[in-house]
Amino acid sequence: MGRNVFFENAYFIIGTSYAGKSTMVKELAKKHGGVACEENYHDNYPGELDAEEFPCLTYTRDLEDWHDFIRRSPQEYKDWIDGVKKECETIELRMLPEICSQSKKVFVDTNISIETLKEIAPSDHVLVMLSDPEIPLKRFFDRPDPEKQFLYKLIMEEPDPAKAMDNYRKGLELICSKESYDELERSGFHVIHRDEERTIEQTLAMAEKAFGLI
Repeated sequence: MGRNVFFENAYFIIGTSYAGKSTMVKELAKKHGGVACEENYHDNYPGELDAEEFPCLTYTRDLEDWHDFIRRSPQEYKDWIDGVKKECETIELRMLPEICSQSKKVFVDTNISIETLKEIAPSDHVLVMLSDPEIPLKRFFDRPDPEKQFLYKLIMEEPDPAKAMDNYRKGLELICSKESYDELERSGFHVIHRDEERTIEQTLAMAEKAFGLI
């Protein structure tokens, strides 16, 4: 399934980490009786992924020593993340037609690129949510989720944990670059910037307005 599909009942949220995308997808679906395609919903893709078609997504599946994951150079880490996003887009475009075939609004925390979204969705069905690029760098390991704590444990097990941590953070810096931030901000879609003083309800109202739901 490719870009010839046009999703009229789907509402996509893209942006940076720690911007509130996952929360908004859940809140919007709850309020509007819709379907929430939350972060990494592509993990529910049926069947086993082929390593030749999806080399980045199967990298961790086929990894023999997880320490190799954190020992990659910053550029290798960045290239892998970029590859994962492209492969996730392929899977999402295969999954969404069936999800959107229901007579409900579908709210998607997506990896689909700006360019593709401009082809497959109405312009007012895409929302960009942004947080300060420094936030992921400062708070990446603060989150209690198992994946990040597992990575932290791996880094601490390295012969030189400080060097390993510095290497990993440099990869994060490449991913959370000013260039990536600017590309999202200038995408042409409605943008909501993270504001610690704003409540979830207030942000929800902003998202609804952006999507024309109120």
